[in-house]
Amino acid sequence: MLKVESLTKQYGSKQVLADVSFQVNPGDIVGLVGENGAGKSTLLTILATLIQPEQGMITYHDLAYKTDQRKLRQKIGYVPQNIAIWEEFSVEENMVFFEQLSWGKKSREQLRQLCLDMKLDQWKEKAQSLSGGMKRKLNLAISLIHEPELLLLDEPTVGIDLKSRKEIGTYLQQLAKQQGKTIIYTSHDMEEIISLCDYVYCIGNDPFYKELLKEKGQHIHVL
Repeated sequence: MLKVESLTKQYGSKQVLADVSFQVNPGDIVGLVGENGAGKSTLLTILATLIQPEQGMITYHDLAYKTDQRKLRQKIGYVPQNIAIWEEFSVEENMVFFEQLSWGKKSREQLRQLCLDMKLDQWKEKAQSLSGGMKRKLNLAISLIHEPELLLLDEPTVGIDLKSRKEIGTYLQQLAKQQGKTIIYTSHDMEEIISLCDYVYCIGNDPFYKELLKEKGQHIHVL
């Protein structure tokens, strides 16, 4: 279980997160929604151990974020909004390169199968020639090389076609329900959030998101 208690983060005089508390169980896909600047990306970056909060406590199972960062990073997969791949490398070269930096080791056959599992089959093509959807799939595949238990996805399908969004969503549901991975997912696409997520956390007290999700029958918690 991921447990966040009384989390606070500010940049200078601007408070981005204020006394945020929630928990996520293994096998759950949880949506994060809120207006621009509400703190969604900041929260994911904290959960990825890349920045520190001013106050609060975070634990993942029996590991504390304050004292067990090295062990936690072996269990976390993080996909930021910006695509982070080598454009001049092929899909194969990207996967092999990031595998060498990864906590976990895989053969080329295993790396290729990981791509095929999410319907990315352009193994020899340069990343720069891929569609936006395929680049997003490659970005996600890279984050899964070390088989993380906790997957943090910041707008992973923004700007891509409907078919690729559906394929990524189906794959994520398989990871959660069949492998028990914990997934936290941000998106401005409410239809995507509703169809994909088990429940939703809204950062900030924005009535737009609360009313929209209630209309769709989605259970929402306000952070």
